[in-house]
Amino acid sequence: MTADHPALAADSVDPLRAPEPHDEGPAPEPVTPVAASDLEAVARQLGREPRGVVEVAHRCPCGAPDVVRTLPRLPDGTPFPTSFYATCPRLTGAVSTLENEGVMAAMSARLSTDEALQARYAAAHADYLTRRSQLGDVPEIEGISAGGMPNRVKCLHVLVAHALAVGPGINPLGDEALALLGTWWEPTSCCGEVAS
Repeated sequence: MTADHPALAADSVDPLRAPEPHDEGPAPEPVTPVAASDLEAVARQLGREPRGVVEVAHRCPCGAPDVVRTLPRLPDGTPFPTSFYATCPRLTGAVSTLENEGVMAAMSARLSTDEALQARYAAAHADYLTRRSQLGDVPEIEGISAGGMPNRVKCLHVLVAHALAVGPGINPLGDEALALLGTWWEPTSCCGEVAS
């Protein structure tokens, strides 16, 4: 299976140093420096060098990174809103299958009529923005999260990555997509799979 995401974000900020605390808003979460072996694993998964990675946000049951957290600005100054980025080719391939089966359209249709789901999805959007702001303020993308939040479902990969990174109960549609995926990492370790 192949990953079908754009290139990882990058920034001129040192990815091994925790972000500076903000004067306002939530305190930054502790960020563990990314091990060279993890960056090498992500490079194999993507078929290119990862850039802008500040931490491994989630690991596959096989132990390899499957979601990384990235900085919100590219080195050339271009804003990059996708803070949680799925890297595992098996995961991204399985999510692409869900997208091709029409899951996004069905979720967006439900969002248009289900007020409780709208409220929970709006809360997921706010959570995403809060966590991204801990890595730096980028005025050009202020109020814009990723994946279509808070009004539609544009990219299941983003929602699944967010759900894996922050745990269940935060992104309802990411949680639903994960439930539909089942045990995507089985029957064998996905460590050796690479993007093509």
